[in-house]
Amino acid sequence: MTVRAVERALDILLCFTQESDLSLTEIAAKISLHKSTVHRLLTTLEEKGFLLRNEATDKYRLGIRIWELSTHLPTLDEPAALLLPAMERLRDRLGETVSLYLRDDLERVRIQAVQSRQAIRRVAQIGARLPLSVGASSKVLAAYAPPEVQVRLLADSSWPEAVDRSLYLEQLKEITRCGYATSFEEREPGAAAVAVPIVGRSGKVVAALSLSGPVSRLSRETLEQYAAILTENAAEMGLMID
Repeated sequence: MTVRAVERALDILLCFTQESDLSLTEIAAKISLHKSTVHRLLTTLEEKGFLLRNEATDKYRLGIRIWELSTHLPTLDEPAALLLPAMERLRDRLGETVSLYLRDDLERVRIQAVQSRQAIRRVAQIGARLPLSVGASSKVLAAYAPPEVQVRLLADSSWPEAVDRSLYLEQLKEITRCGYATSFEEREPGAAAVAVPIVGRSGKVVAALSLSGPVSRLSRETLEQYAAILTENAAEMGLMID
């Protein structure tokens, strides 16, 4: 059993995973609660230091307590910290945005990203949650997921109507055969990506490494060339994590 008030307070905090400043009205709309209820929760979170209110704009943002908690996160053995230098080298070599994803049930979470330095680039936000139905990294994580996860994924009510399930399953089989996945404007117009699995020392796929950018620079031929480079880097990264 869960405590409703705690759930609602956490839902409020989770609103800030996508935006840095939100008003009472915006938060209430996001979590589908009456503004009076949200106001009481906001007041409590503000008093405890988890949120700050800008009096000039009457908007809220994350408070100092969040940062204090984050300083105690275990980072020395986390993939996001361990693999960052290698991701930066890969970005410098290929010139595009490099991201690291983990699977969380039927979603993928971007736990690390190194942005391209080019003027026209794809900006990847750390912490973003995305569905497993579309995207190169999604397909890699789904391809190497247990069969029962794939079954639940295809039966999930949020599955997009535009994505053919049979074709998707064929793509997963092809990914396990060739070792990488590509995507062209599957999730974002104008964006392309290639992703490969990272196999840890345990022999299991622990993450997906991807490179993304505008389709104007990333043709299918280019992505196939980059897939070999990512695979080589992913093999080295896998030696660093369990």
